[in-house]
Amino acid sequence: MTILIIEDETIAARQLKNMVLKAEADAEVVGVLDGVATSVQWLSSHPAPDLILMDIELVDGQSFEIFGQVDVKSPVIFTTAYDEFALKAFRVNSIDYLLKPIEETALRRSLLKFRQLKEVYGAPGPLQQIENLISELGRRAMPAGTYRDRFLVRQGQRLIPVGAGEVAYFFSQNKASFIRTYDNRLFHLDYTLDELEENLNPQHFYRANRQFIVSHKAVEKLHFYFNNKLKVELRPAVEEEVLVSREKATAFRRWLGE
Repeated sequence: MTILIIEDETIAARQLKNMVLKAEADAEVVGVLDGVATSVQWLSSHPAPDLILMDIELVDGQSFEIFGQVDVKSPVIFTTAYDEFALKAFRVNSIDYLLKPIEETALRRSLLKFRQLKEVYGAPGPLQQIENLISELGRRAMPAGTYRDRFLVRQGQRLIPVGAGEVAYFFSQNKASFIRTYDNRLFHLDYTLDELEENLNPQHFYRANRQFIVSHKAVEKLHFYFNNKLKVELRPAVEEEVLVSREKATAFRRWLGE
């Protein structure tokens, strides 16, 4: 198991490395980095490690900045002295959040959690394994009452992040789910619409019907339709009719006007 440590305190980094090697016989620490810039450079030029142990306060900023500059493909265990960042941590690739000073038993539990998730949701190919693992982390790890603000989607042999603010609508077709972005990109998504509905901010997204979850800004026009239904015209356009039932029509119009 390859592990990257991102920690700006030299003593803490050394202690963490020693604890990892003691806890995991097959662990290989492939790097110890102390800042945002060095981490971005390393992640851009090396194969993705199996796991990243990441402090939040680094020498040149917060580690959350890394996710905006490079595609982080590995699950992350955050290590920090502050619990105020927990919510933000679970909006990225986090599987756990350890408060300093880190106890060896707590680290062992986190590493065991990673191994268990990897065993259950792994797949033959490494890219698919990472994709399945991170998708499941997104389902399980987010605290109640929070909403997803990014998704990892496959583009060829890469995984790229798509922000919720880029999404015009989600839709299902032939039992598969997809994202359509405002700039008309299309991505497959490993979630059902029911799961998405539970994890999206209801101020920005609405479940129009069984096939579509639409964003506020994607609604171009509304047309009155037969039997008091609404026909929704979306941007980017879709070939099929997007209809809101009579029962939902009033609530949908109210949501759109908020």
